[in-house]
Amino acid sequence: MTTKAEWQRVPLIVSFPETAKYTETYGFAGNSGRVNLEGQLLRPADKPSKTVYVFMHPTSTLQLLPMPTALADAGLHVLCAASRYPKNDTALIMEKVAIDLGKWLDYARGELGYEKVVLVGWSGGGSLSLFYQAQAENPTITHTPAGDELNLVEAGLKPADGVIFIAAHLSRAETLTEWLDPSVTDEMNPDDRDLEFDIYSPHCPHQPPYSKEFIERFRAAQLARNRKITQWVQDMLAELKRRGGPEQERAFVVHRTMCDVRWFDGTIDPNDRPIGKSYMGDPRTVNVGPVGLARFTTLRSWLSQWSYDLSNAKGPMNAALIKRSPVLQIENNADEAVPATHNPAIRDALATPNKEYMSLPHATHYYLGQPELLQACIDRVVDWSKRQGLLA
Repeated sequence: MTTKAEWQRVPLIVSFPETAKYTETYGFAGNSGRVNLEGQLLRPADKPSKTVYVFMHPTSTLQLLPMPTALADAGLHVLCAASRYPKNDTALIMEKVAIDLGKWLDYARGELGYEKVVLVGWSGGGSLSLFYQAQAENPTITHTPAGDELNLVEAGLKPADGVIFIAAHLSRAETLTEWLDPSVTDEMNPDDRDLEFDIYSPHCPHQPPYSKEFIERFRAAQLARNRKITQWVQDMLAELKRRGGPEQERAFVVHRTMCDVRWFDGTIDPNDRPIGKSYMGDPRTVNVGPVGLARFTTLRSWLSQWSYDLSNAKGPMNAALIKRSPVLQIENNADEAVPATHNPAIRDALATPNKEYMSLPHATHYYLGQPELLQACIDRVVDWSKRQGLLA
């Protein structure tokens, strides 16, 4: 039996000035001329370290989840860093999240005194870690997809010493596109649907197992819907700019965003995942519920976060730009949140020659009820870190 280290939670705050043309974050943080970020350092008692493992998800806070706490149990120092959009991605701008992550890495090295910083991109943090590391190695972005100036070239982003990509999908934009319900024909009326693609309807002419021809048309219709929304967003932003009034942004709802032929057909991209379930429950319920991806969003956030063609945070695109950093990739083979095709796509795209890949059979997204698989993951992280000279 593995002995767990004793550790404590240390609350942290990183604050820095920012002047924005409009406010997309609620309350004091948006009105004070400063961005205030909250986080927690999970620090083992009486066990100093020169290495810290930094977790950030674009919108979630991770300090209560199994992976960070398991690393702390193993005696590692773990920083769970929140972006400026904790638990609310309705107006999230991915380029600003990269700025936030850079501030946390600077804080870890400067204020906390760590010599080695390892990014742990878990779940939605995986594509964020790739996006950040790519821009830190070779910054290119000066504007958001909406055309707003946000200069990562001059932001001084410093690369992490290593990246761990674990239980993570391609990106928010690519994953949403694979989950968009293509039966929706009117974005303002989710009840107006094309029965041909309404796979959750018992009257749909296509039922599992689905034909290859239908899957191809289904995927094409999903991509077309993403592009249709993107075009509407661009047109609306142009119209607001033309008006020249005080209205600079607009919020809107995206209906039915959890629909994938893989949920009910295990022959498509087979792995150990359960059939008929998603990581948020029955996908037929999530598809129409308030917790679906991109359910509530804004014009600028859609382009930055959800647009298949315009988002700067797409996983394979950024993996191909990482050429120097060591990367450890761990795939959970029964992951309910990460489609089976995503990890191989990242592995194939990574440009760095220093990359390792591990697949954990039967491991789920959160390792719930799977302590032995969680331990196998932690063991690989520790072993890889030592071999890379990242952990004494």
